[in-house]
This record gives sequence, structure tokens and C-alpha cells, in this order.
Amino acid sequence: MASLSIDLFYIGLGVTAVATALYLLHAMGAWVGYRRAATSAGEITIPVMVRLPAELGRWASGTRLLATALLTAALVCRVIATGHPPYTNMWEYQVAFGWTTLVIYGLFEWHYGQRTLGAFVLPVALTLFVVSAVFFPAQVQPLVPALQANRILAIHVGTMILAYSSFTVSFGAAAMYLLQGPNARFPRLPGRVLLDTIAYRSVAVGVPLLALGIGLGAWWGYSAWGRYWGWDPKETSALVTWLIYAGYLHVRGLRGWRGDRSTWILIGGYAAVLFTYFAVNLWVSGLHSYAGV
Repeated sequence: MASLSIDLFYIGLGVTAVATALYLLHAMGAWVGYRRAATSAGEITIPVMVRLPAELGRWASGTRLLATALLTAALVCRVIATGHPPYTNMWEYQVAFGWTTLVIYGLFEWHYGQRTLGAFVLPVALTLFVVSAVFFPAQVQPLVPALQANRILAIHVGTMILAYSSFTVSFGAAAMYLLQGPNARFPRLPGRVLLDTIAYRSVAVGVPLLALGIGLGAWWGYSAWGRYWGWDPKETSALVTWLIYAGYLHVRGLRGWRGDRSTWILIGGYAAVLFTYFAVNLWVSGLHSYAGV
């Protein structure tokens, strides 16, 4: 089952790459090409608009669903092979993070009917899969004692992944918002009002999930290490991340911040997510370093 899980992951990675390319092409819609034309003055090169098929959006969504199904099967096989949730090393966590991002994005795409946002979200999921394939070993390893409380582990880490995936959607919407600019540079992309709404609602989902995940982590910490909170780098960084996004909800809801000011907070918040996820796990020594790579 472990080898089947890895094979399914690699197939899912390839399908995700195809889906990412289709979403990018769908968001582009067309590009300027050039062709030679004969005139009375001789041959000249003229620009022409090359339009892409309108079906690209549906192909992108269908391919994403296939990738999600393959990665679901990969994670299920991993659980069967190991007997524990797929969150106990960086390879498993990366795959679970990318898979959850595909699922959360799919729900927002279905609700808002905006496929172009996938051009900014799926590259993040694809990057997670590529990094896991290149840098982290996929072999099944014995669990350290702190990771053997499977029920707490599944709820705590699963909740954190859900929160980070929601913030990935907000990051994609924020990046697209800034790219659009005040004059809507790209008519094919959603307008700024809709992008602001998507970013806000994805954060509104992620903030309580992150708070719950931190609280469950404190509960797990007490059972594993005998204390609820120890200012471990991972705990502290997760708390700072939560404060950034909670601050975004505060200034947007109570202070009426809109536009670039609040959007840049989302960019900074996602930088904090990546720092918490990568830097603290890999380079900052702490109790959460036990997961290994």
C-alpha cells in the first residue's frame, strides 16, 4: 500500500501540473501573435489576437477534480499502510496540505463560479507537491511517542491544514486583486469587489480554524510534554500568524479598510504562514522539529 500511495501521488502531481497549465491558459484567454502578410509594399509582420478555446475552463476544473481524486486515493493508501493520519513527516504533511488546498479552492470555485482564480491558487498546490517529491523522503518511518496519539494528531494537524489552505485561497485572491489594479487591467479576470469578497470570506473561514488548531495543539502539548504552552517557535509563529489575520478582519470590519491596504495584510499573513510552515519546521530548533523530513 505504501508504494501504491507513492505511485498515486506522482500521477496526481502530473495531473495537477496539467490542471495548473489549463487554469493559466484559461485566465490568459488569448495572446498576441504575429503573422506575415503580403502588401503592395511587400511582406510585413502584423500582430494578431490568438484566442484560446472557451472550453479550457471546464477542462481545467475536470482535471483538477481528477487530481484531487488521485491524491485522495494516495492519502487513503498511506493511512492504510501506516495505520496513522498522514501528518507525521514533511512528505505526508506537504501532500495533505496541497490536497486540502485543491479541495478548499474547489469549494470556492463552485460557489463563486470563478475558474480564473485557479491560475493563482493551483500553482501553490503544485509547488507543495514538487517540493515534497524533490526534497522530502516518502518512506514510512516509525513514530516518535509524541506522535502516537493519533486522534489528537489528526484533529489538531488536520485543522491547521484546513486553516492554511483557506489562507492560500485568500492569498490567490489578494495577488489577483493587486494585479488587476484600480482600473481592471485584465477584463477576463474577476473584478476587485468580488476578489475582495473571496479573500475576506476565505480568511473568515481560516481564522477560527487556526484558533481551534492552536487550542487543540495546546491540549496535545499537555498530553505529550506536560504543558499547554511553552513559547516553542512553532507555537509562537502560529500565534503571530493568527494575530495578523485576526487584525485583517478587525481593520476591514470595524475600521472599514478596503483596497490595497488590507490586501497587503493578506500578503504579509501568507508570508507568515510560509514561515511557520517551512522555516520553523526545517531551520528553527524546537519541540516541533521531531517530525523530521
